[in-house]
Amino acid sequence: MRSRAHPALVFVVIFISIFLLHWPVLHLPYFWDEAGYYVPAARDLLLSVSLIPHTTVSNAHPPLVMAWIALWWKIAGYAPLVTRSAMLVVAAFCLLGVFRLAESVANTPVAIASTICTGLYPVFFSQSSLAQVDLAAAGLTFWGLKSYLEGKPARTAIWFSLAALAKETAILAPVALAAWEILRLLAAKVALSRILWRKGDPSESLTRRVVLLLIPILPLALWYGYHFMKTGYVFGNPEFFRYNVAATLSPVRFLLALFLRLWQVFGYLHLWLLTLAMLAAMSFPPRQEDGIERSRISIPIQMIFLAIVATYVVAMSLIGGAVLARYMLTALPLVIILAVSTLWRRMRNWPLIVGGISAAFVLAWFWNPPYGFSPEDNLAYRDYVVLHEQAERFVEARYPMAHVLTAWPASDELSRPWLGYVTRPMQVVRIEDFSFEQILSAADFRSHFDVALVFSTKYDPGLFPFDRWPVWIQLKQRFFGFHQDVPPAAVARILGGRVTFLEERRGEWIAVIEIERSDFVNARLDSPHY
Repeated sequence: MRSRAHPALVFVVIFISIFLLHWPVLHLPYFWDEAGYYVPAARDLLLSVSLIPHTTVSNAHPPLVMAWIALWWKIAGYAPLVTRSAMLVVAAFCLLGVFRLAESVANTPVAIASTICTGLYPVFFSQSSLAQVDLAAAGLTFWGLKSYLEGKPARTAIWFSLAALAKETAILAPVALAAWEILRLLAAKVALSRILWRKGDPSESLTRRVVLLLIPILPLALWYGYHFMKTGYVFGNPEFFRYNVAATLSPVRFLLALFLRLWQVFGYLHLWLLTLAMLAAMSFPPRQEDGIERSRISIPIQMIFLAIVATYVVAMSLIGGAVLARYMLTALPLVIILAVSTLWRRMRNWPLIVGGISAAFVLAWFWNPPYGFSPEDNLAYRDYVVLHEQAERFVEARYPMAHVLTAWPASDELSRPWLGYVTRPMQVVRIEDFSFEQILSAADFRSHFDVALVFSTKYDPGLFPFDRWPVWIQLKQRFFGFHQDVPPAAVARILGGRVTFLEERRGEWIAVIEIERSDFVNARLDSPHY
């Protein structure tokens, strides 16, 4: 069924809607990986026209999104509002891709509902205005998948190539489709193949289809070749490669990460409501209109969707040091489209069900779950930014000449005023984190710093049932870099200081600790800023 609305009109409606919803956060300084990599990389591209960042260690991510942000800065000026508006344009284009894809495989009602669910899902919503690359790669992949299903090979190759230049892991989708095409050939004589695979264009050979799907490997390979020529390494700096690839290839870690990836695709942050609704709907017969059953998304297309989802689940369980939900943004809308289509086909009151699930997604913007999660997956990232703004402005005003002990990313927030937290660079002494071991080691050189800025690096909801098991804690520490942050009062006792600033917001906290040394106290009292 064709959409009555022109795609440009749909895009405008989507963009205005998400822009208004994101307005309260558009002026916020940069958060976590934004501040640590993507914004510095885009800024280097803007100032020195360098595709390889030099103010941060290169992770070898392709430069398409950073170039997009730099272009907006060039036109409208360097500011968080400009950055976040640029990313909202990407998010709107991504949602338009979800709409057009769902419309082409199902119908307009399913497309509208799927787009609303995707846009309101907390991980997608929070990522929509953040300067990161996963959402852009997902959006371009949706357009590539739509072109593939419509039998447009040239467009398919272009969209998937752009997706790979947004983020390297986007190559998984065309590779999965190429493998699916090869599997179709191997199963050609099996009767089941007629059900599971779409009929191909008889004039188009399997070899040509596979080659066109693998074309996106070429621009990605050229980028890696250029990166190697400029830096001496291919897949990012050695530490980045070790953390995201070499250190993750363990069978035990893979099984744990596989469970987490499946949870992120089918259950995370109220997504289980949609999954349960879909499973419950399967027990109902298809509804009829004018004596004809409502049609399903064809089985071959469902298998294509599931092949891509499975590829992402398995691949992102094998690689990626941090098991972040945003890495699954390509798979998630495909699951949503299938679930919404099932509800539309079988449930009389399906709009009410989808509306209730959407309301639960909105609730999850503000409600933090009773298990550990990343603050970037809902509006908890706003709490983090506001806390850091307050504490770092306090440090700058009260201790302008101090050496500040802290950990990343606050070390960058204090030393790089252009990230939006301080007005001038401060002197930083950096440690890895605020675990007991790191705080003890800092106590051995406390003469090197005057103030400690400590904060929660992990969201801690308290004792989740699994956290009562010592084995589970050990597994998290071994495979996922888990540690417990030492509370501010304990840090003050270990370092020999006193807490002069402490703020908390919904499971996150930040504190400033003044090291009690007479020479520093006298110097601070004599300072004209005090």
